[in-house]
Amino acid sequence: RDSWNWNSVDTGPKRDLLGELTDAVRDAGLKTGFYYSLYEWYHPLYQSNLPRYVAEHMLPQLKDVVSRYAPSIIFSDGEWEHLSESWRSAEFLAWLYNESPCRNEVVVNDRWGKETRSAHGDYFTTEYGHVGAGKTLAEGKKWEENRGIGGSYGYNRNESFEHYATSADLIRLLVDMVSKGGNLLLNVGPTADGLIPVIMQERLLDIGKWLGVNGEAIYGSKPWRVNAEGENVRYTSKGDAVYAIACGYPGRELLLDAPQTLNDTTVHLLGHDEPLAWLRSGDKLRIQVPPITPVTPFQHAFTFKLENVS
Repeated sequence: RDSWNWNSVDTGPKRDLLGELTDAVRDAGLKTGFYYSLYEWYHPLYQSNLPRYVAEHMLPQLKDVVSRYAPSIIFSDGEWEHLSESWRSAEFLAWLYNESPCRNEVVVNDRWGKETRSAHGDYFTTEYGHVGAGKTLAEGKKWEENRGIGGSYGYNRNESFEHYATSADLIRLLVDMVSKGGNLLLNVGPTADGLIPVIMQERLLDIGKWLGVNGEAIYGSKPWRVNAEGENVRYTSKGDAVYAIACGYPGRELLLDAPQTLNDTTVHLLGHDEPLAWLRSGDKLRIQVPPITPVTPFQHAFTFKLENVS
């Protein structure tokens, strides 16, 4: 709201865009979160006097936005140029958790100083698979992969078709992250006039269609005792069910090593009405896969729901 030369209330639309967006998100029954960049490269105080920038601009702005809108998540960024002590991050977070209007709900990520990624925060973040990626898989730690659909995080008019991940790539990425207990934050960058590029729309719609059939294996799921088998199979679990997600059509038979079957084990392909035939052959579970036709709702990845397995 008070950012130098970048205030939508005083310039441009002359509207409180953040406030309106917050109200709309909450009216839809969703949680609201804010992205905040600690640095502003071109702010005069940031360029000339970091302590004054932090004391007179950054901290007051952060406290103002939290006091006005009480977000559920704060995704901090731009922390890597200075230690958290210089940003006075501990001071702000102490206020956030103990005094702010969202103190009982708010969570923050791990970007509060050049030493804090994958070390501190309510959840860890990777970006295009980098920055502390090994630590994010620590058992019980919440984490999230962040990336754009293209090579750039936002919209880049210099990127062409080949720079964008395909729908199959993005669905595979989603499945892989969830199988490891992570979340996927997929950024969409609008053009200068506020439009979502058509290629990005297509990718999001394809992911949505896939989730419409396979979302049972994603939403509310947890990692299983094994998260992967070979290059193309990932596992998730929910309740008593185990989901084996094959990235790509497995052919007329899917072979699995990890699940241990019982006499009453059942296998279903999500989107297919009838249970699938299976047999145990040595140490492998052999699942008969129905043929794929133009009218079947399968694409990109195929989810096999296993019940009564260990």
